Amino acid sequence: MDADVIIAGAGMAGATLALGLARSGLKPILVDPQPFDAQQAPDFDGRASAIAYSSFRQWRALGLAGDLELYAERICEILVTDGRTPGPSAAAPASGFLRFDAAEIADRSEGEPLGYMIENRRIRAALAAAVRHEGVEVLAPSRVTGVDFAPGAAAVRLDDGRVLTAPLAVGAEGRVSTVAAAAGIRSAGWTYRQTGVVATVALDQPHGGVAHEYFLPSGPFAILPLTGQRSSLVWTEPPARAQALRAARPEAFHAHLQRRFGDLLGRPRLVGEVFTYPLALQLPERITAPRAALLGDAAHGVHPVAGQGLNLGLKDAAALVQVLVEAVRLGEDIGSEVVLDRYARWRNVDNVGLAVAADAFVRLFSNDNPVLRAVRGLGLSTVNRIGPARRFFMQEAGGAVGDLPRLLRGEAP
Repeated sequence: MDADVIIAGAGMAGATLALGLARSGLKPILVDPQPFDAQQAPDFDGRASAIAYSSFRQWRALGLAGDLELYAERICEILVTDGRTPGPSAAAPASGFLRFDAAEIADRSEGEPLGYMIENRRIRAALAAAVRHEGVEVLAPSRVTGVDFAPGAAAVRLDDGRVLTAPLAVGAEGRVSTVAAAAGIRSAGWTYRQTGVVATVALDQPHGGVAHEYFLPSGPFAILPLTGQRSSLVWTEPPARAQALRAARPEAFHAHLQRRFGDLLGRPRLVGEVFTYPLALQLPERITAPRAALLGDAAHGVHPVAGQGLNLGLKDAAALVQVLVEAVRLGEDIGSEVVLDRYARWRNVDNVGLAVAADAFVRLFSNDNPVLRAVRGLGLSTVNRIGPARRFFMQEAGGAVGDLPRLLRGEAP
């Protein structure tokens, strides 16, 4: 065999998996069509990600904390508003308002914040440095064109004619997965009539580590704290309007932004480019097959309303690392259906449950129906008044609920 595991896709979830496996004594190979260094460029991925504190513990356990903490902004508070403008001022009697405060669960989270906001390019750079330091073989640019599955091995074909063999092939290459297609895994889902407009803005006033999310008929508008008195915006609009915003002159974009932003934190100023990403839900019929496993967006493409897409992929990586490491210690075949079924059973409920919940949340809030507005406003206000419910949702968002893999507890696998 050329490796223990061949991973198609060297994105954040795939690289985390490779690093966890290498740190545990297995030999992974990463394959990606993009040059590894290109993924760290500011114009490659303009997004920032909300990282659950359990996901950040995994990176600490893998030695990434030193490279990430300088760029990680602590999310100390989250304010959710069903109103026309963000923040407590919007909590009129007809509006719903919900506040999450990290101090409420400090005794259970060991003083961690609700999460961390980190620009994706910073995460990619830290993972790339760690992967190289660990000696993981990275084939990039190189594309997986197909996989042949046999009883004893997966034979991965590359676009340069090479064929690599391993007991297991992992599809971590996004929603269009060559590994999934080769394994006969079909997906179902739908597109939303929404596009995410992503931009970074500088602020006149400190954000205080507070994340804002408020809801408009077109979809959610999130203002997420970054280091250096900046915020990342995730602005959901219909596709045509989103493309118009991306192409708008800076002064026109700022005028639209100011209307959405309101008086919160002064006048925002655009920093860098404006990016757009189509929004859709996609779930495969299963996440494993003989000699194949899926993780990250290949295993679940969800709406970003709850900020959990990458965290689901990092949970996948932690679970798969632990399953494979334990199988090796027991002398089992890591590509066997018996071993991979443990991974599938561990992750299926969480992946499907969060995708369904995010979809329901978007449908409930992305409209201006007065009856639904009253119902959701009542729901937000009720949860806001019930301490145990608030604390449960905070722990769930932090990834601290359920049977956690050791890496998510900050332990070696």
